[in-house]
Amino acid sequence: MTATLPHPAPSVVPVILSGGSGSRLWPVSRSAYPKQFWPLVSQRTMVQETALRSHGPGFSAPIVVCNNEHRFIMAEQLREVGITAPRILLEPVGRNSAPAIAAAAVLAAETDPDAVLWIMAADAAMQKPQNVAPALALAAQVARAGRIVTFGMTPTRAETGYGYIEKGAPLAGYDGAFAVERFVEKPDAANAERMFGSGRFLWNSGMFVFTARTLLQEMEKFEPAVLAAVRERRSDIDFERLDPTAFAASPDISIDYAVAERTDLMTVIPGDFGWSDVGSWDALWELGPQDDAGNVVSGDVVLNNTTNSYVRTDGVLTAVSGVEDLLVVVNEDAVLVTHRQHAQDVKTIVARLKKANRPEATAHRRRYRPWGFYETLIMGTRFQVKRIVVEPGQMLSLQKHYHRAEHWVVVEGTALVTRNEEEILVRENESVYLPLGATHRLKNPGRIPLTLIEVQSGPYLGEDDIVRLEDVYSRA
Repeated sequence: MTATLPHPAPSVVPVILSGGSGSRLWPVSRSAYPKQFWPLVSQRTMVQETALRSHGPGFSAPIVVCNNEHRFIMAEQLREVGITAPRILLEPVGRNSAPAIAAAAVLAAETDPDAVLWIMAADAAMQKPQNVAPALALAAQVARAGRIVTFGMTPTRAETGYGYIEKGAPLAGYDGAFAVERFVEKPDAANAERMFGSGRFLWNSGMFVFTARTLLQEMEKFEPAVLAAVRERRSDIDFERLDPTAFAASPDISIDYAVAERTDLMTVIPGDFGWSDVGSWDALWELGPQDDAGNVVSGDVVLNNTTNSYVRTDGVLTAVSGVEDLLVVVNEDAVLVTHRQHAQDVKTIVARLKKANRPEATAHRRRYRPWGFYETLIMGTRFQVKRIVVEPGQMLSLQKHYHRAEHWVVVEGTALVTRNEEEILVRENESVYLPLGATHRLKNPGRIPLTLIEVQSGPYLGEDDIVRLEDVYSRA
């Protein structure tokens, strides 16, 4: 259950980083719709849980840094949970965490250079949010004193999938805060056991707290090229777009390498937040409610003589019998089966799929758009059938095609169709034909979602055969 964390004024500015593709959680997580947009740990999506964790009294509106292609998904998911005024920064290309954080600090500093920023990944889980409030209150005090704070998670096992922080001497005047002795990369099993047993090492959560002024000063000192690359941006409807040319010139570097491992201001606050980066299916097995046999299931699953396994299906009935320690994930177009000990190897499978140019590596059959979504039902040599859902009041772009004609059949709701100079109201069980080259637009004028079946026919059916003439979402 998500808990809002109360904090004393002045308020903390949450900064949510949403740049990863979550390839180790394939086939559910794919770059077109990655893990932060899925409800993997609770009924809400991971980015919704993250945003609600830092929403309410004591917090300013969040700054969210995300991929340009995810902007409408992000805005809609935040709106669904009542976060209506986020500042969403769009990255034209991926450049790791340091440029993303620097861009957020520049934006925050324009309003208040001494604003305290809480940097969080969009796709981490916290099962003990009640423990975060005192740690964050202390971190904010330390940050206002000009230091950079990270949260180190108290380890519960010798984990090789996380980086570590060795805590140093206590920080004078701030009980519970320590200087950082050093950062350690993800260790092998022997070193993980040694660090876990020493009691001096903490898991690196990747969360930071600092003022915008402090971060920008340290960034200017160590990575001025990063700072120069993120200063240019422009407003676009509800978004802030970083300049593509300037941002592409930024070094591809993490905040750890850019600042944390080089600054003299680094501080760590240990915490037990029930934190997980949810970096693999095995992590979801650990986080989920286990039955008496140690199994975690999601969806329409039947188990027989199965132990210590994670089984998830997003649709089709999935039966598993006579196995142990397995991860089974069934998606609409792909199935993953692997031993829990090899959960990290899923990333290798995704890399092989990408090398083979398999579309399943990066996208689902359902593709989300600002107006709703579509999904491919049947694909033939010269025809394709899609299901299209348009949300109330939304519309597609005014467009035309050079290589295909389309036939729309409304199965739910009402469509207002523009076809050249005509406007046609199409109701349930009615259809309309759009010949090749016709200028057309689809709008949902009603109060319920509009669902239609689209039949495309022609020699080329790619999505790049769309010539947008007008678009309310600035895609033309």
